[in-house]
Amino acid sequence: MNAIKTVRKLLQADPGSDSSKTLASLVLALESESDSHFQLSSLYELDLKNFELAMAILQEWRIDRYFAKKARLLDASKAVHAKGPADLHATDTPAA
Repeated sequence: MNAIKTVRKLLQADPGSDSSKTLASLVLALESESDSHFQLSSLYELDLKNFELAMAILQEWRIDRYFAKKARLLDASKAVHAKGPADLHATDTPAA
């Protein structure tokens, strides 16, 4: 997770720069899973170094989402072993 750490350091070192604002907006859009506050075209205004950093953030964010889904799968698998399939389905359906 090198890009995430690098962006954090950049934001802390120079929070007022245009690059910091663009990268911060990218991170917030990724976290909220909404593009309503992020202009994709702003990436093209970054210098090459920060543009590549933005691309690295996208790659790391995608990997992180994969691991989050894997963690949920692991939790569900543990629940099956702990409760049994019948108990798991009973807790997944809303009560009438």
